[in-house]
Amino acid sequence: MTDMRVLVSDLPLVLRDVSVFARELAILDRVSLELMAGAPTVLIGPNGAGKTTLLRVAMGLIEPTGGQVTWGGRTGVPPARRAIVFQRPVMLRRSAAANIEYALASANVACNEWPSRIEELFAIVGLTGLGARPARRLSGGEQQRLALARALARDPEVLFLDEPTASLDPAATKAIEDVIRAVAARGIKVVMATHDLGEARRLAGEIVLMHRGRVLESTPGSEFFGSPKSQEARRFIAGELLV
Repeated sequence: MTDMRVLVSDLPLVLRDVSVFARELAILDRVSLELMAGAPTVLIGPNGAGKTTLLRVAMGLIEPTGGQVTWGGRTGVPPARRAIVFQRPVMLRRSAAANIEYALASANVACNEWPSRIEELFAIVGLTGLGARPARRLSGGEQQRLALARALARDPEVLFLDEPTASLDPAATKAIEDVIRAVAARGIKVVMATHDLGEARRLAGEIVLMHRGRVLESTPGSEFFGSPKSQEARRFIAGELLV
C-alpha cells in the first residue's frame, strides 16, 4: 500500500503575528513570515535579534505566546518532516556510525536499511570512512557534519540550522556550506541563521533580516545586498547595526 503521508507537506511554513515573551521581554515581536519550498532562507541580524527563537518556533519546539504557526496550512503538526541542528550539537558517546544508527532508529527506519542509509548519509556530508571513529574524537567541523547527517537521517522536508559554521575555520566552513548546497539540491528546504554576511551571500535564496525580535526585511538575497530597502539593512551590511 502506498504511504499517503509522503503527500502531506509542511510547506509553506507560515508565521502570523507570532510573539514570544520571556517574562515581559519580547524575544519575537509580532513576526509574520512565509517560508516556501526552494533555495535556502538565511536569517541574519545582530546578537539577540531573535533568530534562534524563530528557528525553534518554526521547528515546533517553542509554543508562541501569541500569533499562529501553520505547517502546510495545518496547526499543531508534529515535527516528523522537520529537523534541526543546533550551533553546538551534542555527540553521543558512540562511534560516528552508531550516532547515525540512533537517529535512524528514532525515525523508525527498518534495521536492514541502516547500512545503505549510513553509507549514503556519510557520502552526503563527506565523512566516508570515518564511521568507526568515536564521534567525540572528530574535529569540530566533522562533528557538525555528523550532526547534519543525523538530522538528514529523519529524511526531513525542512532542515533548520542555527549558526552551523560558528567558530569553524575556513576549510571546515566551506565543507559545511558544500553540504548545505547538496542538501538544498535534493529539494530539502534549508532555513539557517548566520552572523557571516559572506556566507549569507553565498547560500541565500532569500534573506530575512531580524532586529530586536522583528523581521525588518524579507527579500531575495541578490536584492538585499544590491539594494537594501531599510536603513537598518544598510547599517547591518556596513557592520554598524550591533544591538
